[in-house]
Amino acid sequence: MKKSVIIWIVIGVVALILFSGFRSTYNRMVTMEEAVTAQWSQVENVYQRRADLIPNLVAVVKGYASHERETLEGVINARSKATGVNINAENIDENSIQKFEQAQAGLTSALSRLMVVVERYPDLKANQNFRDLQVQLEGTENRITNERKKFNDVTQSYNTYIRNFPQAIYANMFDFERKAYFEATVGADVAPEIEL
Repeated sequence: MKKSVIIWIVIGVVALILFSGFRSTYNRMVTMEEAVTAQWSQVENVYQRRADLIPNLVAVVKGYASHERETLEGVINARSKATGVNINAENIDENSIQKFEQAQAGLTSALSRLMVVVERYPDLKANQNFRDLQVQLEGTENRITNERKKFNDVTQSYNTYIRNFPQAIYANMFDFERKAYFEATVGADVAPEIEL
C-alpha cells in the first residue's frame, strides 16, 4: 500500500511539473504574439500620422501652386490607397506586408514628386506653415523607420521562440505561426541616379 501511494505521488509531481512547463511555454507564446500585434499597431499608427499630415501639406501647397493640380491629385489618390490597405494583425504574412508596403511606397513616391514641385516656388519654401509641416513629415518618416525596426525585433524574438524545441511542438499544436518581417523593397540597394 505504501509503495503505490509513493508511485502516485511521484506521478502527480511529474504531471504537475510537465503541466507547469507546458502552461508557462504556452503563455509565453501568447505574450510574444500579442507583443507582435501591439508593435504592428504602432507601425500603423505612425503611417497614419503621416497620412494625417498630407491634407494639410497639400492645402498649403495648393495655395501657392494651384496649377500643379495633377501632382496634388496624385498625392491625394496615393494617400487614399495607402490608408485603404489594412492588415489584420492576427494574420501578418509576407503577402499582406508586401501589399501594405506597395501602397505606402506609392504615397512616398507621390510625396517626392510634390517636393520636386515645391522647389519651383521659393515663396512656398519660405512659408512657415509649409516648413513646420515638412519638419513634422520628416520626423514622422524617422518614426516609421524606428517602429518598423522595433516590429522586426519583436517579430524575430517571437519567430525564434516558436521555432525552438520544445516550443515548436506546442506552437504547431496550437497554431502559432511564423510572422513576416518588413524587408527592403526590391531595388532599395541601388542608389538612384541624379541627373543635373
